[in-house]
Amino acid sequence: MIRDPDETLVERCRDGDRQALAALVERYQRPIYNAAYRVLGNGEDAADVTQTTFLKVAEKLDEYDAQYRFFSWIYRIAINESLNTMRRDSRDDHIDDEDELPGTGAEDPERRAYETELAGRVQAALMAMRFEHRIVITLRHFSDCSYGEIAFILDLQEKTVKSRLFEARQKLRELLKDVQPA
Repeated sequence: MIRDPDETLVERCRDGDRQALAALVERYQRPIYNAAYRVLGNGEDAADVTQTTFLKVAEKLDEYDAQYRFFSWIYRIAINESLNTMRRDSRDDHIDDEDELPGTGAEDPERRAYETELAGRVQAALMAMRFEHRIVITLRHFSDCSYGEIAFILDLQEKTVKSRLFEARQKLRELLKDVQPA
């Protein structure tokens, strides 16, 4: 099955094609959820941000500027919604033990336990970091965004992104210094 490029789906959406919107949701739902989860540390909040992001995409699709990648545009909306959620809640979020952590599907029970523990430690370390650091780590390492994409999403200079990413990596390294590789 050939996947339509984002630009084609966007044009089809603008012409009222609901299946094109469904295809965009299917394509980006998990990455948006994962990014929101990494930022917020709470599955319910991440699900709410994901839903709100797609509602805003549907409402504002005519405002999308095709000179930017759709991926960057939708991530910018998701990050802004995550910020709004943090501000609205104005509380210190914590990891909910019942939330499913991504990347824990190994067959070996010992390996799965190690990966679950490691994912929890990484998420806890991320949540202990300042938002500015947590978001650049999330976008670069969990969402594979380029420096330019991060700069666009966060409305920053690329050199600021690089500087923050350097500081964030140092902080994360410090927070995870006692983690032993598998």
